[in-house]
Amino acid sequence: MAGKPVLHYFDGRGRMEPIRWLLAAAGVEFEEKYLKTRDDLAMLRNDGSLMFDQVPMVEIDGMKLVQTKAILNYIASKYNLYGKDMKERAIIDMYVEGVADLEIMVLYYPHMPPGEKDAALTTIKDKARNRYFPAYEKVLKSHGQDYLVGNRLSRADIALVELLYHVEELDPTIMANFPLLKALRTRVSKLPTVKKFLQPGSQRKPFDDEKCVESAKKIFS
Repeated sequence: MAGKPVLHYFDGRGRMEPIRWLLAAAGVEFEEKYLKTRDDLAMLRNDGSLMFDQVPMVEIDGMKLVQTKAILNYIASKYNLYGKDMKERAIIDMYVEGVADLEIMVLYYPHMPPGEKDAALTTIKDKARNRYFPAYEKVLKSHGQDYLVGNRLSRADIALVELLYHVEELDPTIMANFPLLKALRTRVSKLPTVKKFLQPGSQRKPFDDEKCVESAKKIFS
């Protein structure tokens, strides 16, 4: 029996958080080894674990996978969260890439210089309300099904629900005009594996606070 996946990253959201969400939604238990210093990162680089000298890195099924998209693709394929055929997979990829475009702005927001945060937050809210959320609301309205693609849970639903939670932390009113997105979030959040992940004490990471930001700087700067 293969061991649990092992996630190598710092103790914060960053680019590892979508991987945590996807594993958790798939019902996969995983372990984490946190980087705490530059030396910890150097050790992984020096022993050849990081193909491009970067984390996230996930040890899974005898591999040391890097590059977030590659890791997510593998997990989604392995745990049947990637559609039933090539067409569905292409649509799922399109939806996930849209999520990623906004998620990357949310990801970097806590790590930005204080003088740039107000403008960044305004941009995030504008793009959420006027570009990304309306697009996904339209998809759900167009087919009237429970999930984004093929009327079954996929990585696209998980990625979008993660994003909804993250953006709502920045603006609790952001979803007021998107009833179908709110319904999707509720539906996915009630799935037993996701419900467990959303409970206090899980491996889900909180919003990156100042302590987390400083910790990341010590490792990566």
